[in-house]
Amino acid sequence: MSTPALHLVLTTPQQVLADVADVAALRAEDASGCFGILPGHADFVTALDASVVRWRRAGSPTRYAAVQGGVLVVEGGRTVRIACREGVLGDELATLLAQVQAAREAQTDADRRERVEQARLHTQVVRQLLRYLQPQPGDALTLTGTLGASRR
Repeated sequence: MSTPALHLVLTTPQQVLADVADVAALRAEDASGCFGILPGHADFVTALDASVVRWRRAGSPTRYAAVQGGVLVVEGGRTVRIACREGVLGDELATLLAQVQAAREAQTDADRRERVEQARLHTQVVRQLLRYLQPQPGDALTLTGTLGASRR
């Protein structure tokens, strides 16, 4: 008789990060702290914090996934599904930390560029509005308050 194992499915909206059929143990973290899942675990649902999920296959080294929050579901004591917004896989915790830091820096830089572009577009719109609203030489207001013939 074979040893029971978990089936782990880790997904983001864009891709399946991991689909592993022979997981011996899994650790994750929610608002109450770290917890472990073994084969035969009761059905379970929890919201994950931004953290590192760890799992181990029998006779294999631990694998890691940094997740930006998410939902973990245990079904039938054999299937663990994790749906997260973003995730990064790694074989070593130190390497994973560096990947997460690089991704965070890239996102921060992209956010900064986006804010600069929004400010530039806002400034351009305000300038065009002011240019349109400023009276030009030869403009005359009619009795109804509208511009005369030169701006029609």
